[in-house]
Amino acid sequence: MTTRRLGPWLLLAPALLALFVAFALPVGMLLSRAFTEPGSFSTLWERPVYLQVLGNTLLISAVATPIALLLGFPVAHAMAHGSARVRRLLLFLVLLPFWTSLLVRSFATIILLQRRGPVNALLLNLGITEAPLPLLHNLAGLMIGAIQLLLPFVILPLYAVMRRIEPGYMRAAISLGAAPAQAFWRVYMPLCLPGVMTGGALVFISMLGYFVTPALLGGPRQTMVAQLIQDQVAQFGNWGLAGALSLLLLAAVFLLLGIAWRATAARSVTP
Repeated sequence: MTTRRLGPWLLLAPALLALFVAFALPVGMLLSRAFTEPGSFSTLWERPVYLQVLGNTLLISAVATPIALLLGFPVAHAMAHGSARVRRLLLFLVLLPFWTSLLVRSFATIILLQRRGPVNALLLNLGITEAPLPLLHNLAGLMIGAIQLLLPFVILPLYAVMRRIEPGYMRAAISLGAAPAQAFWRVYMPLCLPGVMTGGALVFISMLGYFVTPALLGGPRQTMVAQLIQDQVAQFGNWGLAGALSLLLLAAVFLLLGIAWRATAARSVTP
């Protein structure tokens, strides 16, 4: 009986050990520097630029999340309710970015968005703009680059949830007198809520820790916490302040996730 109970833990032991050594231990050591090195937290309050960067990071993540959800929802719906051929094609296109390096994809975005790049050339040829638009090293470039990188993290959870929704629910609602739009919002969307929350959380949390995309596509006004932590470690060797920033960011993530969880729970019990 004891061996049977220990069997699953013995199978998990190598993965848990690797996770502890490669993730929990180094992260814990970094966070501990915030308490062992004096003045780490007081510096955050004495220099408002650090809190300003944290607020900037939260704001950018909060803006990117609903945009990614709006763009990913139709794709996930087409994958879940389209033909088998459409599903295979869209699934291939969604998974394709995972086979390409994040750095390569970011540089490819730079080529597309530069002043003489394909995007500006298309806008000029269509007569939409009279001069090339500044699409790099600003908020627009950061949003375009980040959202196209994060779309798969929205589409796949939504697709997994939508696949389990019976099409008969919508037909039943319409047959009982509900308008298509009303049936969508009152029947279909509540069933999609777990996928929406999962995809939104993945995008938001991933965006909070982004470093490569803001560094390459954003500007000075779009500096994010990950860049600030890297500067404190690489340029100034200030591990204590880096740990304090990491701890503050981690606390913000847990706080926002708790708010989202309570909001979802409250909506699930609402009649």
